[in-house]
Amino acid sequence: MTLSWREASASDLDLLAEWNHQLIREEGHRNAMTVGQLKERMGKWLRGEYRAVVFSTDQPVAYALFKREEDRIYLRQFFVWRKQRRAGIGRAAFALLQKQIWPSDLRLVVEVLCHNQPGVAFWHSVGYRDYCLTLEIMPQA
Repeated sequence: MTLSWREASASDLDLLAEWNHQLIREEGHRNAMTVGQLKERMGKWLRGEYRAVVFSTDQPVAYALFKREEDRIYLRQFFVWRKQRRAGIGRAAFALLQKQIWPSDLRLVVEVLCHNQPGVAFWHSVGYRDYCLTLEIMPQA
């Protein structure tokens, strides 16, 4: 498998919004935004401080959305198309981020929902370690 990457552009917004919508549903996030709202938000992020890259084999198969901060890279979203999972694409895409896209002298940070055990396991497998846990009490209805 040969995996390449390119910087995402405005022409990718439909795809990124659809994949972001899938990511939200699959990880069990409570974000209720529509694909259209996600597309608008993604466009604002890409015109601002975030960058996105699209990973492809013979077609787009994954993306990463991140921003560089003073002392770290904050990875906000990372998604592999459902039909392409369990084939090493996530691991290969992350390796490209580390070797070709991100500076090697910055701390890497990603947030994962506690109940997303496959996500937690993946991030542990590529070298991330637990740092903090956010706890909350939801308001009563």
